[in-house]
Amino acid sequence: MKNLSRRLVLYPPAKVNLILKIFDLLPKGYHGLWSLMQTIGVTDELTIHVDDSFVGIRLECSDRSVSEITDNLVYRAADVVLRQSSARVGVSMTLKKHIPVAAGLGGGSSDAAATIMGLNHLLALGWSRSDMAKLGQTLGSDVPFFIEGPTAIIRGWGEQIIPKTFHNARWILLVNPGFPINTGQAYKRLDEGRSEVPLLSDHLIEFEQASSLSWEHLSAQLENDFEAVLFRDYPVLADIKKNLVELGAESALLSGSGATMFGVFQDEARAIQAKEVLVKSSGYRVLLGPTMEQGLLGEKQQ
Repeated sequence: MKNLSRRLVLYPPAKVNLILKIFDLLPKGYHGLWSLMQTIGVTDELTIHVDDSFVGIRLECSDRSVSEITDNLVYRAADVVLRQSSARVGVSMTLKKHIPVAAGLGGGSSDAAATIMGLNHLLALGWSRSDMAKLGQTLGSDVPFFIEGPTAIIRGWGEQIIPKTFHNARWILLVNPGFPINTGQAYKRLDEGRSEVPLLSDHLIEFEQASSLSWEHLSAQLENDFEAVLFRDYPVLADIKKNLVELGAESALLSGSGATMFGVFQDEARAIQAKEVLVKSSGYRVLLGPTMEQGLLGEKQQ
């Protein structure tokens, strides 16, 4: 593609794990997993500007907790793209964070995916989604999902992606209690807290084989293997789950290894009402967005 804009604004979405099963360690050192993942309309904002007046990468981030910019996944993604493409250009980026950090929502991985896709567009590299997903694997196990999303079953350590389609959108209410849970520690607690590794159930095999999925069939099947152990360590998470159901959620679950809980609502008005109640009564960070039906798009070009 020629005559491309040199500036792009993208809106990397958060994700939730509607189902998350954790299996044994793989040879790569990661746990094997099976997860049904869904992006939602709670997003960061990433502006990418390709500038020929310098060579290198510049990044500004609104998140003050990011002390070393070169460790940020956006910076690392841009560096990988420039190295892989041998492009000698300047890349200026501004990242405005709205997705809670270290919260089980994949915000950093989504930002990295947006960086790869945005630079592929701006530099007219012509990479396929498969090409970009393989590059994303070098940055993190969730990055390929955000390139292939919005809905997919993930297997292995994140490299096996089976895109799916949902019928009928839902509203997802995120409740973040304000503390992080270390992912490595969560896996350790999970391994210590169970005597055997579960097998993949028949209904999950059916989900994997189905061409499309229905929320009506799924709502009773939401599960996350981390809940059993993390609820013992953090009882407030179980309280949040109970509150979400009492406020009208069809289902409520922990996302990833936490600490964000989410509720699934069929009706937007009820979701908004539940959000207002939780904002007033809990002091937690509460965010609301619809399930997304497109991939990492929605960019505004200037």
